Amino acid sequence: MKHDSIRKLGGIALVTALGLWGGGNVASAQQSVIREACAADYKSLCTGVQPGGGRIIACLKENETKLSSNCQKALTAAKGAQ
Repeated sequence: MKHDSIRKLGGIALVTALGLWGGGNVASAQQSVIREACAADYKSLCTGVQPGGGRIIACLKENETKLSSNCQKALTAAKGAQ
């Protein structure tokens, strides 16, 4: 139960950060795609990062070369859709 709550909070933090990265213009459908595509990357690379202030996005950007191809594609598509 506690594990599910932590996972949900991490997902919420990721989606919030991605929305801020996109200037708040990332559509909820894109957010869902990004959340799915980048969940494992977030969990393995940025799980200890405190949400807020663009820290999660900064972490993903810092680790861009380590991101899965699905996550990279989803982030690129979201940036292009702005």
